[in-house]
Amino acid sequence: MTITLRPGSTVMFTGDSITDSFRFESEEALGYGYPLRVAGEWGYRHPDRPITWLNTGYRGDKVMDLEARWQTDVLDARPDVVSILVGGNDMGWHTLDPDGRVIPASEYKAGYDRLLAPLAEAGVDLILIEPFLLPISTAIEHDGLLLDDAVRKEWRADLDPKIHAVHELAHKYGTHLLTADKMFADLTQTTAPEHWSEDGVHPTPAGHAALAGAWLNLVT
Repeated sequence: MTITLRPGSTVMFTGDSITDSFRFESEEALGYGYPLRVAGEWGYRHPDRPITWLNTGYRGDKVMDLEARWQTDVLDARPDVVSILVGGNDMGWHTLDPDGRVIPASEYKAGYDRLLAPLAEAGVDLILIEPFLLPISTAIEHDGLLLDDAVRKEWRADLDPKIHAVHELAHKYGTHLLTADKMFADLTQTTAPEHWSEDGVHPTPAGHAALAGAWLNLVT
């Protein structure tokens, strides 16, 4: 079953840097990633069905950060559809930082649940996007951290239970689930993972296009 976007609906994208995608620097405040691609493709396909598109993603956010601003960033906007992608910073992303720690899957799930509960109660349509990690083998530096194969293996072990938690929450609330981690795993069977993400976490333009295409498959 797909979500029906009716003329005049408000769709909210929220999450971390993958959703943010430099939205503060963009003209429409949608960023340069998959939310912009979704809005553009929808406008092209359905010029007779205008939608209000909003983006409150924020670089570096964990679930707890979304929760701190949830009322003002999301609930006060009274959206009809909310799309959430969060988890990249809840895995081992900050474990090498001085103040970093690994957030357990149980804490991630509990916080995520608190985000979803008021939306579900209000009858908002929800799309949960799996956090993902692509199997990049090249060591690169990102935000002062050396990301190599060993680090990514640790992240994968930490991320898998959190992906499972997203599945459990999608089942609990009867939401739509975009299985992004599986999608990218499938895509890397025929195309190098670097084509979809240079660091394994942040999508390339092709990766954002893949996310947008999968997202649009969930709506009508």
